[in-house]
Amino acid sequence: MRVGIVGAGTMGWVHALSHKEAGHEVVAIYDLRAEAAEKAARSVGARVAPSFESLLVDSTMELIDVCLPTYLHRRHVEAAARAGKHVICEKPMALSLDDARAMIETCHTCGVHFYVAHVLRFFSEYVLAKELVDAGRIGRPGVIRTIRGGIFPSAWEDWYARTELSGSLTVDMIIHDFDWLHWVFGEVERVYAKSLVGRTPKRLDYSLVTLRFISGAVAHVEGTWSHTGFRYGFEAAGNGGMLSFDSARVAPVVVTQRQQAAGGASVAVPESPLNESPYTTELRHFVRCIEQGEEPRVTAEDAYKALEISLAAMESARTGRPILLKKEAR
Repeated sequence: MRVGIVGAGTMGWVHALSHKEAGHEVVAIYDLRAEAAEKAARSVGARVAPSFESLLVDSTMELIDVCLPTYLHRRHVEAAARAGKHVICEKPMALSLDDARAMIETCHTCGVHFYVAHVLRFFSEYVLAKELVDAGRIGRPGVIRTIRGGIFPSAWEDWYARTELSGSLTVDMIIHDFDWLHWVFGEVERVYAKSLVGRTPKRLDYSLVTLRFISGAVAHVEGTWSHTGFRYGFEAAGNGGMLSFDSARVAPVVVTQRQQAAGGASVAVPESPLNESPYTTELRHFVRCIEQGEEPRVTAEDAYKALEISLAAMESARTGRPILLKKEAR
């Protein structure tokens, strides 16, 4: 699979190295910052693309991997689809449901595969938790708690600090947990949230979201960009038992690194020291789905649902009211 990558920030580097590890050929990397593109390209033996459009007209390139800030996703995903390229896009897929739906429909109309990189579904701890819940090991789930976060990320033009560009940590970061919770525990019917957005200096954020599932289970989702280090984990209790995972308590198993990308950007990237990183497993899976027609572990509709929950949480935090979601996911 011949891949072109758009964006040479933290996730662009992660995806480039993961594609290489998976055996995919990274042909070219484009970034507005030529120096960043050059460093990323050199690390995987790729060339620097002179423009995004040059990736689109390369008839030998089969897949475009979009690793840009969220507010740039729709334009680049749709352009790649119209050029006949399959698309992988970093999460969150968009900042509005209208944009997300348009991206899905454009890719469908153009007949290309479209995958959103919700990598938590490929972390072994989270996969195992789903298997245990599905097997009934904790009985009927009742209460779930998740935690994710640490220091405020820095990136190109400090776009994380601008809510209109990043959506805040509720949309950008704990969407990981929303996606995993929806995958494991089913449809969400009610969302209630409190957040620091608009109440503190720009480079601090904290969110606490309560989800009620159609099944009756309740989840408490905590996200922070106000603490040092980086931590993530979960706890799920049912009428037959409980399971839990905390990255802070199993450092020999899960290592979290603060990755420095070109241009001074610095974003915490959780990693697992297994034989293959979750990011490589994820990208290998997506390419296998393209080549062999395998059913994807995470679909564009799954990504849409995670965004819907995130945006409902933002609305709840803004209005102080619980938000009811439609019971029909699609």
